[in-house]
Amino acid sequence: MKKIIWLILIGFFIVTSQFINAQAPDSIAKTKEKIKKGWSIGAIPALAFDSDIGLKLGAVINFFDYGNGNIYPAYKHSLYFEYSLTTKGSGIAQFLYDSKYLIPGIRLTAEASYLTERALDFYGFNGYEAYYNHKYEDDSPDNPDYRSRQYYREERKLLRLRADFQGRFYNDRIRWLAGISYYDIKTDTIDVGRLNKGKDKSKQLPDTINGGLYGQYAYLWNIIPSGQIHGGTTTLFKGGLVYDTRDNEPNPMHGIWSEIIFLWAPDFLASGDFGYSKICLTHRQYFSLVPKRLTFVYRIAYQAKLWGKLPYYMLPFIYNGGNSLDRDGLGGAKTIRGILRNRIVGEDYLYGTLEFRWKFFQTVFLKQNIYAALNVFSDFGMVTRNFEIDKSNVPATSMNMFPDDKEKLHISYGAGIHAALNQNFVAAINYGIAADKRDGSKGLYINLNWLF
Repeated sequence: MKKIIWLILIGFFIVTSQFINAQAPDSIAKTKEKIKKGWSIGAIPALAFDSDIGLKLGAVINFFDYGNGNIYPAYKHSLYFEYSLTTKGSGIAQFLYDSKYLIPGIRLTAEASYLTERALDFYGFNGYEAYYNHKYEDDSPDNPDYRSRQYYREERKLLRLRADFQGRFYNDRIRWLAGISYYDIKTDTIDVGRLNKGKDKSKQLPDTINGGLYGQYAYLWNIIPSGQIHGGTTTLFKGGLVYDTRDNEPNPMHGIWSEIIFLWAPDFLASGDFGYSKICLTHRQYFSLVPKRLTFVYRIAYQAKLWGKLPYYMLPFIYNGGNSLDRDGLGGAKTIRGILRNRIVGEDYLYGTLEFRWKFFQTVFLKQNIYAALNVFSDFGMVTRNFEIDKSNVPATSMNMFPDDKEKLHISYGAGIHAALNQNFVAAINYGIAADKRDGSKGLYINLNWLF
């Protein structure tokens, strides 16, 4: 199946390259970008369906204020709104504000998010040392290993409030960074009754075995301590340095963007005795291979605990500076495309990306600057220090869930297409394929912005 998918992708790029060779150079060379002034708006609807989670409806809207146009494509203010709900109770309510002008000399990025997930991915800890078997969630009639479509799931509600600040440290390229984030996380086994509501009996989820894998970890094997089963609160303080020479934030053609960030979560501002500190190192670099058309980009990142104790529910987060959102753990749309979301969870980990980006079309339509671009990529990551777990309560019949497989790089590869409005509003479609079946098979992602 993977060979067939790659043949289709290769064929797509061959056809596209012929179109580009015939038309793109002229279209890009002759198109003079319009300087934007005042407010601009980009919006896309959120529409999806999942047989268990239900129908998803919502919208993503991003407002940009370009002022008098003298800083375009940079903006003065960005206001991002996302709101969506599913018929079974999952939802996203998110606001993100970003500006270098609200506070003179200081860049402010503020976030308020409330995310409810009725079926969040949970595969255990420490990468390949946690067993994944797709047959457990495959409800084909002839599959004797089927347990539940939601076997590898947990329920989570997340309230996150954040304020990050950046200012000039030495020059415009070197900045200090400081911030504070508050997390209120509630977790449990999935609510099978709620997900089954209104379904025909033949299509209902079974009463998942002991609450699925999460239920086994929490209630049967006591791998997740009782004080963490239902989540908790954490306050994070952030400080660090940023080195940034990018020519354009939304889609750089050349430059470097590197960060060193220290995180501190004091125990007196957390539920439970969970004080800890982390370091986050990220280096991103952009090379212009063909001016204004083709770039090669890469990133390499490492995040590690310095001291203390992390609760399990704070493990799967990727921390970034600037206007980037903190993300769920390795795997999925924003880290390792094609690999299962949260598949790679541990105390320390590294991850990275290699990507070619080809801007093949650019025009001005209805006074709006528009471009389209293709990308091919490979993502990777791995746990470098395990999250210590106590398996003394795991019965011998279930020890297969903790194989002796040695952790190594989890790798994926794929391709995508992006369309941008006035440089800053970028709609993206990416398709990733996992190189190892222990990480799943593939993933299709429709969202906003380049990965970095």
